[in-house]
Amino acid sequence: MITFRSLILVGVGTFLIGVLIHPVIFPKPLKLKTFVPEGHADKVQDVSKSDPPPPQFQQPEEIETCQESVQDLQNRHLLLPVQGARFEDVKDTFSEARGGRVHEAVDILAPRDTPVVAVDEGKVVKFFYSVRGGITIYQFDPTETYCYYYAHLDRYASDIKEGDYVRRGQVIGYVGTSGNAPKDTPHLHFAIFKLNADKRWWEGTAIDPYPVLKKQ
Repeated sequence: MITFRSLILVGVGTFLIGVLIHPVIFPKPLKLKTFVPEGHADKVQDVSKSDPPPPQFQQPEEIETCQESVQDLQNRHLLLPVQGARFEDVKDTFSEARGGRVHEAVDILAPRDTPVVAVDEGKVVKFFYSVRGGITIYQFDPTETYCYYYAHLDRYASDIKEGDYVRRGQVIGYVGTSGNAPKDTPHLHFAIFKLNADKRWWEGTAIDPYPVLKKQ
């Protein structure tokens, strides 16, 4: 006669057999993603990889903070980052919408292979390739307060590498259309951001380069 106890024993036995026969399957680990605004090196990337995620920017809590940074940068008299360019060639596109994001940069149109120069002296902290920015350079200013970002390059200058301290006006790359730039519109995408306290090259507060370069 089948008893309740025998049913329990059969159920437990079936479970144990299933455990022995079938391997234990662990859920796949979650991949953390970083979503970043248009124009800042800027692909969504698995943060478990060796490279840090591409830059992510914070909107300033107080507009005065950005104004102070603009004034500070104006006093540095930065160069235009494209050799032979005039300020009239700088497109004021900082606040424009780009595919649901804010551009947070200026564009400087120039023929392909036009030299790109360092706007200030400082350390080249990162060469980085991304889906949107293409071939890019991150350069810290001498005080490591700001990071200058150069994107859509055709290539790097052959005589520089990560970690080099470059001089103001030194050629660091060449204008191109890498990343998501229109292939018939070579230009430099140039951005400035104020670094956070931990000085990570991919994090900071975006600063409008247009009034900074206008003052140069």
